[in-house]
Amino acid sequence: MAPLLPLLFMLLQPPVESGDFLPADLVELSRLDPSIHLDIRYAGSNNFLGRPVYTEARAFLQRPAAEALLRAHKRLQAEGYGIVVHDGYRPWSVTKIFWDMTPPEKRDYVADPSRGSRHNRGCAADVTLYDLKTGKVVEMTSGYDEMTERAYPDYTGGTAAQRRLREMLRSAMEAEGFVVYAYEWWHFDYKDWRRYRIADVTFDRIAASPR
Repeated sequence: MAPLLPLLFMLLQPPVESGDFLPADLVELSRLDPSIHLDIRYAGSNNFLGRPVYTEARAFLQRPAAEALLRAHKRLQAEGYGIVVHDGYRPWSVTKIFWDMTPPEKRDYVADPSRGSRHNRGCAADVTLYDLKTGKVVEMTSGYDEMTERAYPDYTGGTAAQRRLREMLRSAMEAEGFVVYAYEWWHFDYKDWRRYRIADVTFDRIAASPR
């Protein structure tokens, strides 16, 4: 069994990457603009695992991605809506948990830890909309983290109102350099995600680092 130990150790570590990467500059979204709302599902039990995997309900993105999300938020405010963030930067170890806990037939909805996630690079955001007048989160064609075809960004079902709001969110995000994920209407990758390394830093360590 001894030869297996190095392999098992490697599986618990982020993949090793080579290349010229930009230094991490993770920004807390709530500090950019308090009108960006947070609903960090992985800090509670209202998620597909049914248990918390974050110790704090916080959201971070690399600075250019964070600033682009803020611009998208302001675009949407002109239409009477604002952004709700479900997740941003995600430590690699959490991605590993997601992969291990997801049945193989559902793994289109989670990232392979051997390649890492764009969330791990601080360049992916899971978002939806809230109504500025009521403060309530809108209804989309599926729930967040729903692993069905209703989650596809091009799903033709649901109501006309749900599809209109889904497209409004997509249009605002894409105008600021994000691309929607093919299986999840809420997941948007920032255009420069390849320029940042996969990270496995906890939220408290980000918050404690100098700026």
